[in-house]
Amino acid sequence: MRKGIHPAYGPVVFRDRAANHAFLTRSTLTATTAGKTVEWEDGNTYPVVDVEISYVSHPFYTGTARVLDTAGRVERFERRFGKRGRA
Repeated sequence: MRKGIHPAYGPVVFRDRAANHAFLTRSTLTATTAGKTVEWEDGNTYPVVDVEISYVSHPFYTGTARVLDTAGRVERFERRFGKRGRA
């Protein structure tokens, strides 16, 4: 890799505010871009990034996702705007 063109890559804590869950991973975000720091379980201080949603609170992963009735939506659209004729 070329020197000086890649951002710094280091440990960062991502904190899901909705689920009150945090996890340590690596990212290109630094303490200056994250703005806050937190002391982690291992005693070290890491930059922390607050996120609105993560795998802990996302509806797809938690099983609370809803399936949309696409057939009904298509029929409602066709009733409203009419069917397109073949060209």
